[in-house]
Amino acid sequence: MNTITMLVGVMIAASIVTGILYVIFGQVTVRKLRKNPETRNALGSEFVSGWDILNTAKALSLPRSWSKKLENSQLSFLYANSNLILKHTTKFDHILGMVFFWCWVTTGLFGCLLVILDTLGVFDK
Repeated sequence: MNTITMLVGVMIAASIVTGILYVIFGQVTVRKLRKNPETRNALGSEFVSGWDILNTAKALSLPRSWSKKLENSQLSFLYANSNLILKHTTKFDHILGMVFFWCWVTTGLFGCLLVILDTLGVFDK
């Protein structure tokens, strides 16, 4: 088994775990926030179905100073309101959101890195 095959296998496994975390976070946390009239419209713009799950996870995961900069920019309608989300979620929701978000970001960056390295011929024999 060569290196690229092993790394792609790890990438696929990480993607499956990330997908499972996405569904769990959406069902446990974001569903609760969608039902709450106070937070329903505070989850950010939804380009495609489920994008509010990513917005919510981002609001729970990024440092507050970054979240405030995003929320106060001209494109603030794209981002979830972190103060309101923090007010209406539990510690478990915060941890689940952070684990999901950083798994999602890491998996995406790792996939891009694999494509770039393979294109550059790093894995050729």
